[in-house]
This record gives sequence, structure tokens and C-alpha cells, in this order.
Amino acid sequence: MIDSNLVVTNVSKRYRGDVWGLRQFGLTIGSGVLGLIGPNGAGKSTLMRILATVTKPTEGTISWNDVDIVQSPEKVRHTIGYLPQDFGVYPNLNAVEFLTYLAAARGLVGRSARQRIDRLLEIVNLSHVRRQRLGSFSGGMKQRVGIAQALLNDPRLVIVDEPTAGLDPEERVRFRNLLSELSGDRVIILSSHIVSDVEATATSVAIVSNGQLVAHASPENLLEKVEGKTWELIITSSELLELKKNHIVGSAVTTSDGVRARIVAHSIPHSEACSVPPTLEDAYLYLIADARENSAA
Repeated sequence: MIDSNLVVTNVSKRYRGDVWGLRQFGLTIGSGVLGLIGPNGAGKSTLMRILATVTKPTEGTISWNDVDIVQSPEKVRHTIGYLPQDFGVYPNLNAVEFLTYLAAARGLVGRSARQRIDRLLEIVNLSHVRRQRLGSFSGGMKQRVGIAQALLNDPRLVIVDEPTAGLDPEERVRFRNLLSELSGDRVIILSSHIVSDVEATATSVAIVSNGQLVAHASPENLLEKVEGKTWELIITSSELLELKKNHIVGSAVTTSDGVRARIVAHSIPHSEACSVPPTLEDAYLYLIADARENSAA
């Protein structure tokens, strides 16, 4: 099968009050998992709604396998699976009824629909509660129903916004493995504030800040940008406050010996700091801070 291809060119989205959700956003995505990360309000959900044909951009073009999805969204909707961040369910329906209803809306009926729903409920570990009302489901269980509905039509473009929110660690691993299995000849876009989920799954990563693309590269290439710039040390709480004034502090964990701090800095930030291998979170924090500094200059 030919690899899928998504090309976003100079896309901007303006809301009322001259507020811009995206500005001149450009990105080319091939088959695999794209991890989309950025601060709250960076424009991630705006981009995903546009790609899912839920809303239109103010400016720019988007091509999905050579089809302009802005001008002809109806031509590509059958190939898209979308899980929005604010996904809701009908509380009085059970999982089978709800997915059957959504399957019919997408043209999937009869035996093929039943088989697909059975398989998806098994994948998201909900087969044992298939006849239970959705109103009684926990937040994590509802999220798994959302994941199942996004995959109903065996989509070639899968767009999932914060899909692991509310999932326990075991469910998160299960979902990450599912994305990896699906990604062979599909484009999967995963937006998450949990950088470890992106790090474990993504074949490429896009970092977004203030509606603009900060970086797009493989995880390995992003790690190279902070090689030799990550440090750890144990200090007092007061020393940590001083360090935060001039350096990027990624994490700070209180121990019996003091506060174990992880710092991103061009040179050694403290005489007792030790160099450590970088993580994707270190690269993310470094590139976001750099983007903010450049925009303020």
C-alpha cells in the first residue's frame, strides 16, 4: 500500500477579537505517529479540529493524499478517525449500542459492523462491560470508548487529542502499543501533554508554541539539540528558587537529602551538578523557552 501523506501549508486560524489560534503553520507528515506537544493554548486542538474537517482555517491549504480537505472535506471524511479532547457519550446507551449508532452514521452496518465493534471493544479492554450503560462508566472507560469510535471506519488518518487523559498506567501502555501497531501505513497524530507517551510512541515530534511550529523532527534529532545541556543535582529549596531565576528546571523531587533537580542549561549551572542524558521533555522545555525568548526579542 502507498504511504499516506498530509501536507499543511501556511495555515492560520483567526477567532473573534483578532485572536489567532494558528499563524502560518506548515507541516508535512508521512506514515507513522506524529507526536504534537506544546503548552496549553498553543494551538494544538485548533490544528487537530482543522485536520479533522470540523472547522476551516482562515488562511492556508491542507492536502491529504493530493485532495484539498479545505475545499472538499466530504471526499476525505470517510478516511479520518477523530477523538476530540472533549469527547462525550450518550449515557443511556451501552457501549455496543453507542458504537453501532456511530458505525451506521459512517456507513458501516450489519455483520461487518458487529465484527468491527466486537474487535474494538476487545482492543480497548471493554468487552466485559459491553452491555453496561455508558453513564455508569468511569472517565477512563469513556475515554476508551472514544478511542474505539475513532477507529470504527479503519481510518488512514487518525487524529487523537489527549487520548490517554484519565487512563491508568496499564491502559496507557495498551493504547501506546495500539498506536504503534496501527501506524505502519497510516498517519496518526497524537496530541498529549504527557511527554512520556509521545516519547514512547512517536516516530516524529512537532512542538507548537503560540500558534506556530517551533520544531519538527525525529525524537533522536530533538534529543541532539540538548545533548550536553542537561544536569542533575541535589540542593536546598532556597537554592532551587535561585536556580529557577536563570535556568530551565524540568523537575524537582524532594528527597531525604534535599531537592533533586533536573536542569537544562548551556553550561554547568552549579558546581555540584552532574551531566545526565537528555530526555524528550528536556528538549521540549529547551525549545519552548528558546521560542519564547526569540518572540520577546
